Amino acid sequence: MILSPEILTLFILNALFAFFALIAFVFSVKIFLKWDIHSTAQMQYQLEKQSFLSATIIKYIFVIKVPLFLFFIFTMDKISGILPGAMCAAGVVDATSYGVYLILLKILNLYLFAYWLVLHNEDMKHEDQPYTKKKFGLFIIAFFLLMGEIILEGVMFDAIDFAKVVDCCGVIFSSTTSSYISYLFRIQTPYMLAAFYGNFILLILFYILRKKEIFALLNATFIIISLITLISFFGTYIYELPTHHCPFCFLQKEYHYVGYFLYIFLFIGTFYGLLTGFLKASADDISQNYTISILFTSLYVVLLSAYPIIYYIKNGVWL
Repeated sequence: MILSPEILTLFILNALFAFFALIAFVFSVKIFLKWDIHSTAQMQYQLEKQSFLSATIIKYIFVIKVPLFLFFIFTMDKISGILPGAMCAAGVVDATSYGVYLILLKILNLYLFAYWLVLHNEDMKHEDQPYTKKKFGLFIIAFFLLMGEIILEGVMFDAIDFAKVVDCCGVIFSSTTSSYISYLFRIQTPYMLAAFYGNFILLILFYILRKKEIFALLNATFIIISLITLISFFGTYIYELPTHHCPFCFLQKEYHYVGYFLYIFLFIGTFYGLLTGFLKASADDISQNYTISILFTSLYVVLLSAYPIIYYIKNGVWL
């Protein structure tokens, strides 16, 4: 393992996360098992103080985790420069058998902690705090996923062999490979684009109709379809190269860091879209969630769609 300043920073912050999350976890178990808002016992008074402390810890973990996820991607992109064969973060992810699972777990935890934060804010709006047991029960699950992420991250960095040549993104995201990614390139482009824009049109339709369960389900499918089309079709127009499908390279300076905007727009849009189906909030809050979701999803679609349109205007042909 090479302990670069970036990797050391990740390890130190993960150690702090683990320490404070453990404190919040112990209190969360007590609150989940013994919380009774109508009780006047001394125990309930102690639980209320512990719930405030635990909520503060969990909030700050999430506040730091969001930029830390971007820093993690930046770290992988940076150490790709000393990993033989790697051209970007994709090579580092593929350097071990843990990379893909770690990325997926990190994304899952971002959605989970973001949901916890919204649930907590909704809980604080009511005197009887109706979501207290639910939110701390959710954190008990999130704690184990967070610990799994921290352990898996350490295992991944430890397993990287910096003397071994790894595949570059051009090989990993190639239609000629035998990996599961190669199946994405077998989908006909018209079908992919029909699914992508069809899903988006349905999102707008059920945004207007305010059918929150269907709207949430469509946001879940939009995550999957968006990532598939980004890798197999839209990414090639960002790179202006029909054989380049990497979902990491457009995070770099050469492409004006557009990947960060794309992923942030997609995360915010789909998160608030999913939220409409999982949170029983006031009518005003639900309406706000609808609006935020469709706004950021639309920004994502418009930004992605601009690349092939601009390319065609400039060159008169499609890739």
